Order: sequence, then structure tokens, then C-alpha cells
Amino acid sequence: MSVPAGAKRKALVTGGAGFIGSHLCELLLADGVEVFALDDLSTGSLDNVAHLRERRDFHLSVESILSASVVSELVHKCDVVYHLAAAVGVRLIVEQPVQTLVTNVEGTQVVLDYSNRFEKRVLIASTSEVYGDHRTEQPLAENERRIYGPTTARRWAYAESKAMDEFHALAYHQERGLNCVIVRLFNTVGPRQSGQYGMVVPRFVERALAGAPLEIHGDGTQTRCFCHVADTIRALKGLMEVDSASGEILNVGSQEQIRILDLAQRVLDATGSSSELAFVPYDEVYGQGIEDMYHRVPSIEKIAATTGWHPTLNLEHILRDVIEHVRTAEPEPVRVP
Repeated sequence: MSVPAGAKRKALVTGGAGFIGSHLCELLLADGVEVFALDDLSTGSLDNVAHLRERRDFHLSVESILSASVVSELVHKCDVVYHLAAAVGVRLIVEQPVQTLVTNVEGTQVVLDYSNRFEKRVLIASTSEVYGDHRTEQPLAENERRIYGPTTARRWAYAESKAMDEFHALAYHQERGLNCVIVRLFNTVGPRQSGQYGMVVPRFVERALAGAPLEIHGDGTQTRCFCHVADTIRALKGLMEVDSASGEILNVGSQEQIRILDLAQRVLDATGSSSELAFVPYDEVYGQGIEDMYHRVPSIEKIAATTGWHPTLNLEHILRDVIEHVRTAEPEPVRVP
């Protein structure tokens, strides 16, 4: 961040009361940055930032990312913008598709417009969903072709909305010189993540601790790689500090691959739970129009070459932290099919 000598650095974190956003706020504050968080609390929570609200260098605005006047004021007063605000989770995509599209596309357009107008560096958080339905287990590089299903398959609405965010950011960079970096996040997990919107690790842990069946969607042979939120936010902060990342797209994620069926067993072993496994077809969970992605492994060579970043916390560490958080947090309602 380029700021006048002696001045305190200021960062805007949209989605700052969300799972990743709240952790990022903590990291920035620890680095001496004054943080302005913007969140409408639709999927974020005041509980995530309750421990920060008494700090004089933390400011929370409970407003929509679609509020142009609010975004304008916050972007203007800050040095950099971390744009994490988005509609997230498969369940939310299915239940509120209009909100998903409007929040992700129009919200990002507002942030890009004011970041460009006030010449502020901005990080756009995208997603591995943009790669689409790859059946290979080979790591996905940033220039990989995207493979989507039909528009009637509602899952792709989220992927397309985030792809449009990327196109918008790249257009601003190429046409107007916006200083921006795009980050594709692969399955970030850790304390404070809710299972309410379909996130598999907290959902498994919550149900295991409650003695409820662990609901596996499909046959459980699909694989994922899980990255600890502490590693993810370290990557975001590092990319914002590297000028060479401007105008680039970079993956952030772990390459430690596991089948969902094996993940369920790891959760049962780690919690000492005797919960059963329940296999549920996707159509019974979300209705027609939701397809699963079989594999999603990131290539992280580009970010390693750009910043030296690589994940340091493995799945065992992730599960330990999530289990501890769920055990000590207020219980969430367990959805029963």
C-alpha cells in the first residue's frame, strides 16, 4: 500500500463480517492497518467480528454492496480494497438465484467503478467454480478452458456471475488501467464457517457432534482440496502487496485431495462420533438443476512464483480447528432431510 509517510494504512474489506472476511480483518489489524468492513449480514454475522468492534481501528458498516453512496465513501477513504462480498453456497444459489446474480455482478461493478474512479488497488475474490465441470484430477491452471453445463442447470449461474466479475475487472484493467488482482479461491475452510449454506466440512462436523447422520450428496467419490482460512488470507494479503500481480488471475488453494466419503470418515474419527452416513441424491437435496463437480485441484505454481506462497496447514489441522470452534460456539440448527 502506498500511503503518505507517517499515515496509517487503511483497507476496505467488503464482506468483512463473513467467514473469510472476518479473518482477513484480523490479519490486517495485526499488521497495523486501519480496517473498514462493509457487510449486509445476509451470510456474514456480527458474531464473527464481535471481538473487533471495540477497537478504534476497526469500523463496520452494515450496508449493502449495492449502495453506491456507501461504497463510494468507503473506497475514497481507503488505500486498498479487498472485495470479498458475494452470495455464497450451493443452497443459497438454489434458494435465492436472483440475489446471487445481482449481488455478485452488480455489487462487483459498483466496487470496480469506484476503485477505478479513485485510483485504488482492488483485489477481486473469484472462485474455482469458474472452471466448471472438469472430470480430470489434474491441477487446474489459471488459463484452463471452462466447461459448463446448460443454463437450466442452476449451479452454473453462480459460476457465470463470478466469471463476469473477472471479465469486468480485466476490462477495467486493460481499458482504464485499474490496478487490480483476481484470486480464484478453492474450498477455503476453518473456524467461523457455517454449514448453513451447504459447506461440507462444517456441515459434517456439526452433524457428527450432534449425533446426526452425515449427509453425503451423491456417491461420495467426488474429491475436493481444502485450504485453511489462515493460509488463504495470508495469500490475499501477500498478493495485494506485490505490484507484479496487477491484472493477473491467481489460484489460491490446497492440493491435498480427498474423496468426500473419506472426508466423512475422517470427521467421524476426529470427533469420536458414531453418526451414520446417509447417501442422498443431489436432486433430493437441492431439486432439479444442480450438478456436482467431480474433481477440483488447483495449480498453485503461479502464486508460488509471484509471492512465494504455499499452504502450510493440512487437513488434520483444519479439522481440529473446525471441531474446536463448533464445540465452543453456539449450536446452529441441524438440517434434517
